[in-house]
Amino acid sequence: MLKIDTHSHILPRDWPNLSEKYAEPRFPVMTHSGGYHRIYRGGKFFRQVWPSAFDMETRIADYARHGVDVQVISTVPVLFSYWARGSQALELHAFLNDHCAALCRDHPRHVIGIGTVPLQSPNLAVRELERCMDQLNLAGVQIGSHCNDWNLDAPELFPFFEAASDLGAAIMVHPWDMMGRDTMPDYWLPWLVGMPAEQSRAACSLIFGGVLERLPKLRVMFAHGGGSFPFTIGRIEHGFNVRPDLVAKRNARNPREYFPRLYFDSCVHDPQALDYLLQVVGHDRVMLGTDYPFPLGEQSPGSGIEALDLHAESRARLMHGTALEWLGLSLNRFKTETPEAQA
Repeated sequence: MLKIDTHSHILPRDWPNLSEKYAEPRFPVMTHSGGYHRIYRGGKFFRQVWPSAFDMETRIADYARHGVDVQVISTVPVLFSYWARGSQALELHAFLNDHCAALCRDHPRHVIGIGTVPLQSPNLAVRELERCMDQLNLAGVQIGSHCNDWNLDAPELFPFFEAASDLGAAIMVHPWDMMGRDTMPDYWLPWLVGMPAEQSRAACSLIFGGVLERLPKLRVMFAHGGGSFPFTIGRIEHGFNVRPDLVAKRNARNPREYFPRLYFDSCVHDPQALDYLLQVVGHDRVMLGTDYPFPLGEQSPGSGIEALDLHAESRARLMHGTALEWLGLSLNRFKTETPEAQA
C-alpha cells in the first residue's frame, strides 16, 4: 500500500546568511563543525539537527525502513521569518522554494514539495505562491498559525487565501511563534502546550472570520492533528451557541460543519487520541503525518495508524488517499511497472 507522509520538514544544508547581509541577527544561520549541525538565531543556539534534516539519501533510507514511499517536504518554521521586511524574507523564501523544487525534480518518486511565502507582505506572498505553483510545480505552501499581529482571518491576508483557492494550492498550517512562550520558558511548554493552542487559534480564525465560508474550494490541512481544535470542539461549539454575539460575529455557521472540508495529519502520539480524531472529523479527513525528522515527531512513521483496527479502505485513505486529495494529485503518479508497486 502506498504511504505518503504529509508532514515532513527539510532544510538546505546551507542557505544565504541574511543575518550578516542585513545586519539582522534574527535571521537563522546554520553551522557545521565537528560533525554537528546547529541552527542559531539571534546569536543564540536554537536547535541541533542531523543529516536526516537535509540529506535526501538518508531520508529515503529512513522512510524505506518503515515502508513509507513518499514524503511531502516543507521548510522548518523557524525560517518563516515573518518578522522581517518582506523583500528580505522573500529572498530566503525564494531560495528555499528553489531548493524544494530541485529535490522534487531529482527524486520524483519519493518527494512532493510544498513551498513557503513571506506572509507578512501579502502582495509578495501571492507573487511567490504563483511562482511555486506555475513555475516550480510545487503542490502548495506551508504557512504559520498566525503572522505577527495578524490572525489568519486578517483582511490583509484574504488576497493570499483567495489566490491559493484560485490556483488550487494545498495549504498546510503549522504552529509557530507560540503564544505565551515568554511566560512559560521551562519544560518545553511552548512546544507541548503552545503548539496545540496555536492550531486551534488558526482553525477558529479561519472559520469564525469567514475565510473558509467565502472560499469553499480552499484546501487547508492543520498539522499536529489540528492541535487542540478537534479535541475541544465541544467547548468551541458551545461558546458559539451560547454567546453568538462574541463568537459568531462574522460567520453564523456552526464550526463543526467545517470538518468535512478540512484536513488533519495523524501526528497526535496516542492511538486513543487518533481514534477520537477520526470519530470527530471523519476517516476521510485524516492523513499520515509524522513531523519527521524531529524528536517530537512520530518516531516510527505510520505506527499510530497501524495501531488502530481499521478496514482496508480506511487504512488506504489514511495512508495515501486523503493526502492525494489534499494535494490535488493522482495515484497514477506513483505507480511503477512492478507488480509489487501496483498492489
